[in-house]
Amino acid sequence: MNRTARLYALVEELRAAAPRSLTVAALAVRFEVHARTVQRDLQTLMEAGVPVRSTSGRGGGWSIDPEMTLPPMRFTAAEASALAVALAAADASAPYAGAARSAALKIAASMTGPASVATQRLAQQIVTLPSSFDPVVHAAVEQAVATGTVLRLAYVDAAGHESDRLVEPAGLLTADSRWYLIAWCRTRQAGRGFRLDRITAATLTEEPAPPHDLAELLRDSAASGAVPPVTLAPLTSQAGARMRP
Repeated sequence: MNRTARLYALVEELRAAAPRSLTVAALAVRFEVHARTVQRDLQTLMEAGVPVRSTSGRGGGWSIDPEMTLPPMRFTAAEASALAVALAAADASAPYAGAARSAALKIAASMTGPASVATQRLAQQIVTLPSSFDPVVHAAVEQAVATGTVLRLAYVDAAGHESDRLVEPAGLLTADSRWYLIAWCRTRQAGRGFRLDRITAATLTEEPAPPHDLAELLRDSAASGAVPPVTLAPLTSQAGARMRP
């Protein structure tokens, strides 16, 4: 078993045992390698962001939080190619680009056979023009949207006018390869779209933002016809099912 396959198998072995811990010695026997090899592999998984953790003392060992990981997935060559294209579109200027890069690493590590070959071939045929962005701004916007927190912005509009805003985030809009934060602007007392590359500074406050309906904020705007991406329909339908009593 090569190292990539072993890393993948280690995660699944820990998932199967959860919430129990497994010792390095037991894992070494299971995969027929030295204990120090398993220790290095577990450290690699931890550094890659996989939620593995170790506990010391009697009964200690390594474990994983199964709710923070996904079960094994088998992609066809066509599905793997589609993922490569989608991840390529999430360049450095897109929201959650850092998470997209780490996801690409995990997907690549888990794929074997024709799917892996097809994805590698396609990845060598995709290029992108780099764009400038402020990672601090993006991180603040991402966290504000994910946690529903009021955000303080410094913004430059299309005419070059600068302003400071307190906004209540509702979501993100993508159009013509640009990304916008859609939010209720307390300064204008209305829904507004803020192009991410025009936000010059962003700071999270400690104030929870009231919930806002994204479609309602977009009504009567140039983006009133925006619809959820078809590729995200399975995720939005699952979220709706969980919210129903």
